[in-house]
Amino acid sequence: MMLPKNKTETKNRGRNFLYPKKPSGKLYTKRKWVSYVLLLFLFSCPFLKLNGEQLVLLNFIERKFVFFGLIFTPQDFYLFALAMLIFIMFIVCFTVVLGRLWCGWACPQTIFMEMIFRRIEYWIEGDANKQRKLDEGEWNAEKIFKKGAKHLIFLIISFAIANTFLAYMIGSDVLVKIIIEPIAGHVSGFISIWLFTLIFYGVFAYVREVVCTVICPYGRLQGVLLDNQSLVVAYDFTRGEPRGRLQKEASSLKNGDCIDCNLCVQVCPTGIDIRQGTQLECVNCTACIDSCNEVMLKIGKPKNLIGFFNQDFINERKPYKIGLKSYGYAAVLFVVLMVFSSLIYKREDIQTTVLRASGTLYQSRGIDQTSNLYNAELMNKTNKELKFSFRSKDQNDQIDFIQKANVLPKEGSAHLTFFLIKKNNSIAKYKSDVVFEIIVDGEVLSTATTSFFAPPKGE
Repeated sequence: MMLPKNKTETKNRGRNFLYPKKPSGKLYTKRKWVSYVLLLFLFSCPFLKLNGEQLVLLNFIERKFVFFGLIFTPQDFYLFALAMLIFIMFIVCFTVVLGRLWCGWACPQTIFMEMIFRRIEYWIEGDANKQRKLDEGEWNAEKIFKKGAKHLIFLIISFAIANTFLAYMIGSDVLVKIIIEPIAGHVSGFISIWLFTLIFYGVFAYVREVVCTVICPYGRLQGVLLDNQSLVVAYDFTRGEPRGRLQKEASSLKNGDCIDCNLCVQVCPTGIDIRQGTQLECVNCTACIDSCNEVMLKIGKPKNLIGFFNQDFINERKPYKIGLKSYGYAAVLFVVLMVFSSLIYKREDIQTTVLRASGTLYQSRGIDQTSNLYNAELMNKTNKELKFSFRSKDQNDQIDFIQKANVLPKEGSAHLTFFLIKKNNSIAKYKSDVVFEIIVDGEVLSTATTSFFAPPKGE
């Protein structure tokens, strides 16, 4: 729960702003490198090309989705939905084993807030005490300069994030056109860029940790997902209690290892006291672990008074082991991943749908042939124009086209209307299956199966 009188916060215009102390330590250094890699991936994906397409595109307006060079159309929505399900299941499985570590180490909100905006704040305004003193002081030249410089840089970074976000949504090529071409030709795009810029600026300059503690529903799922075997950032109260100041002289009272220095509270970006137990506001950023370990080293005590523990270890000193629930989630995730992988492997570059023309019967063609009328639709899922030929798999069949096409436009479609003509002596039953093939450069890229209706010979 939030501490109402936390020394790391101050009331300003009806809002308690937090002033977390600048963290440092081994885990914080590792977090920085993880953040650098993720930020590089985030900002580069829309501008890197693979197979002529940007690495990741989520264009909901044009219903076009690209993942690592593979184009997904609305007809592939089941794959997109399955991919989202896999992502959610991964987060669930990850949380059951490692708690809310995703929030502290990989969530874009936390990375931007703690590794970019907060560090700019430390650079310009100083550590927590200097920031608080600056905010509580009168407006003067120093305050105007520091606040103005900070918020100007915040706006510039928010502008860059907004452009990257739009590059994911509308494509980097379209974004470049909006930037370099006259505004009059891209009014909606220009407004969107500045709208998202102001949204991101508001989130990181004002809303901040409220996104994690109030808005994001993920923290509230912890109570359902976590169990006594989940690893979370926790305070070892059996070792740390009772708390007491560091004693220079021997005393009959035996205190725990916690000297109540409050550094774990001061560095917390959400303003909680980890010693009060697991809380939904905790994002497992590990800043409290680093600060506590520094104190333990100074007073000659073992490290990890605050560390990654499960409840069974804290209460009963049981060694860590992965629980059955975790294995169950992992097994389900593995099965769904296998299904998804097989669907991706079987996915065709051309999706073909062939249907018999509604309301029509078979047509007799002389004494030895019968035909059915069909409509076909071909969808090109690639970004290349394809020249194709359309045929029946049975070489004895003939196709008489009414509407014909030989070229599939990139990311487009083509429609065919034709009669399939079969010899009567090859018809063994009234309803039989027929298979059509789409040939591109001598290779069968797609097949479609439908039914052929005609009375067998002799009926």
